[in-house]
Amino acid sequence: MTTDRSTLTRRTLLKAGAAVSLTGLASGGVFAAGSDKPEKEEIKIGFIPLTDCASVVMASVLGFDKKYGIKIVLSKESSWASVRDKLVNGELDAAHVLYGLLYGVQMGVGGAKKDMAVLMNLNHNGQAITLSKKVADKGGVDGASLAKLMQTDKREYSFAQTFPTGTHAMWLYYWLATYGINPLKDAKVITVPPPQMVANMRVGNMDGFCVGEPWNHRAIVDGVGITAATTQDIWKDHPEKTLGTTLEWTKKYPNSARALIAAVLEASKWIDAGLVNKTKMAATIADKSYVNTSVDVINQRILGRYQNGLGKTWDDPNYMKFYNDGSVNYPYLSDGMWFLTQHKRWGLLKTEPDYLATATSVNQIGLYTEAAAMAKVSVPKSPLRTVKMLDGTVWDGKNPKAYAESFKIKA
Repeated sequence: MTTDRSTLTRRTLLKAGAAVSLTGLASGGVFAAGSDKPEKEEIKIGFIPLTDCASVVMASVLGFDKKYGIKIVLSKESSWASVRDKLVNGELDAAHVLYGLLYGVQMGVGGAKKDMAVLMNLNHNGQAITLSKKVADKGGVDGASLAKLMQTDKREYSFAQTFPTGTHAMWLYYWLATYGINPLKDAKVITVPPPQMVANMRVGNMDGFCVGEPWNHRAIVDGVGITAATTQDIWKDHPEKTLGTTLEWTKKYPNSARALIAAVLEASKWIDAGLVNKTKMAATIADKSYVNTSVDVINQRILGRYQNGLGKTWDDPNYMKFYNDGSVNYPYLSDGMWFLTQHKRWGLLKTEPDYLATATSVNQIGLYTEAAAMAKVSVPKSPLRTVKMLDGTVWDGKNPKAYAESFKIKA
């Protein structure tokens, strides 16, 4: 009897769950002494100026790192390509980094091939797709109206994402395809670093972009763009940035990795604890050392207060979350596999990957579970979760090969 290796059987899931449970039993508190002492105490972490770098920044600012016997040294980076290169060559120990970027490096697409590691997820939701004011003035204000406009307006439309294998590229492609626009055939796609998105739209370099906050809201404040969709519209509670490193680093410094995860978990918990903490976080990361923007530009959307730049305002319950009782931070295998399905869908992967084996290698569920016990954070019972996407498709991680092949619009 043969089985599809990409299909997760009940037996496989039970074994994965058992492994997680057993690793959880191994942790007994803060790893700070004896054989559990962090092997590397000073840990250099890269970040890009985005709202969702907050948990890494606050772990350092509030001293959660010291609690676990480490010191986080923050390094502000200019682009995701820079983050990738510095992780691969060891200049950074870890980074606030795009989920899909790590998987791209793991598979040898979007950079030199190297075994990577997702230590934890940093946030859910909170990105958006912005269309230029010029496009909006012509009637392109959402996916359906943009598709109609592009059919009648025969010029080439240009859209920007932040890294070819990254989250923003995948949200942008998925959103366009949902409305019948093939991003690889019907438009030009360019790569622009997050802090440069608004300036590039201002001078007419793109018709739309997908990026993290605060740059979508900043486009509205500056009068150059409108919000056509939020990424939580595409996938409610989607994974976004990770705390990422190389697999080599986790094997060399496992105690340091656990301590780092625990410290960032504490910061994540602190941020989501209430309005006062969120306000303090916004004031902290708005500083020029971090995101370098006004507090108001950050504040609105982290509290779920949205406006689209065309007069519509709403309160979104699915705003950017950093903890949500630990459900944000768990490195679900199904989340990792989803990015592989999209890399395959859009031709970034030329051959079929071993979805489960890859996700199991990259997503450090064992280390995470031990660190979660240290920080007194609960973990889910299954390494898979089920979601319903914008186009009505359901993703549960159980048959990634069939899922990747099911899309009408693909490369």
